[in-house]
Amino acid sequence: MSKASDLFGDRHPRFRAAVAADLRFSLQCRGEPVPRTRLGLGRELARLCWTSDAFAAQCCYRARCALIRARVPVLPVVLHRLSMMLAQICIGDPVVMAPGVYIAHGQVVVDGLTTVGAHVVLFPWTTIGLVAGNFHGPTIGNGATIGTGARVLGPVTIGDHATVGANAVVLHDVPAMSTAVGVPARIVPLPGH
Repeated sequence: MSKASDLFGDRHPRFRAAVAADLRFSLQCRGEPVPRTRLGLGRELARLCWTSDAFAAQCCYRARCALIRARVPVLPVVLHRLSMMLAQICIGDPVVMAPGVYIAHGQVVVDGLTTVGAHVVLFPWTTIGLVAGNFHGPTIGNGATIGTGARVLGPVTIGDHATVGANAVVLHDVPAMSTAVGVPARIVPLPGH
């Protein structure tokens, strides 16, 4: 296991709580009912893992984090590879994702010393990562949405409930409750404001 795994394993949320929150939020985002019983949640977990490659890969990521936390060798690497094979989801060891994240379809890269808040939506082909020479990645606030094909690079902060538009390249902070679009990304006013 890498030194990064040793350093950052304790920052990851607990497996059960993270998967349960991911399941509930994913069902909400998909417009599907959220069961109220454990049995119902278990059924939905199995169904979503079977029908959504991205959700199955996200569960692999959560299991990998639990194994890193428990200092289990080799298996975290196997789960990382499985996550990449299932849905091309590559999430680095030091990345900490709060419980309750929705990855819509896969093809997502998240790397570096990066934090992803709760109720964040990551659309396909997104990269949340690094700039050359700096291992500190972005901080994504609670309730943020990262659009299809967007790139959020370097030690920037995406504020709570902010939106990064499709194919935007974010190199500077995005304030809470705002929208960033373009290459390089710029803040745009919301209609009616």
